[in-house]
Amino acid sequence: MKIGICAVGRMKAGPEKELAERYFDRFAKAGPSLGLEYSGIVEIAESRAAGVDERRRDEALRLGAGFPAGSILVVLDERGKSISSESFAKRLADWRDSGHKHCALLIGGPDGHDESLRNDGSLLLSFGAMTWPHQLARIMLAEQLYRAATILSGHPYHRA
Repeated sequence: MKIGICAVGRMKAGPEKELAERYFDRFAKAGPSLGLEYSGIVEIAESRAAGVDERRRDEALRLGAGFPAGSILVVLDERGKSISSESFAKRLADWRDSGHKHCALLIGGPDGHDESLRNDGSLLLSFGAMTWPHQLARIMLAEQLYRAATILSGHPYHRA
């Protein structure tokens, strides 16, 4: 199953981008033997529409162009479900084993996601009740993908 990230906003060069790339690279190397292929990240610019609802709709349309039709959608959302790393790994494995070809993990902009994306999501995922800066959310997502691969492979990186 190909796994890609679609994000509103671009990360500037710096330590946050380097750390995210380090974990994405680790996942890209660990995933293929498990049937999980990292397909990269698609970044879109924040919408310049005047209103919040218009910005969300515009970003949702542009995010939607970043993943194939029929993809499993994991929508990162503060109102989503907080799950364990083991549960996240199991979900990825279940989707893979069910024959799904693509999974897109969506990181929204400052206004969050449009309701259409939230409704289409197979999983609304939260990294806790606190709001995280875009850069940290991306790092945490990258690390959790790598951690999922280590869990599924039995690698000692993840210790319960």
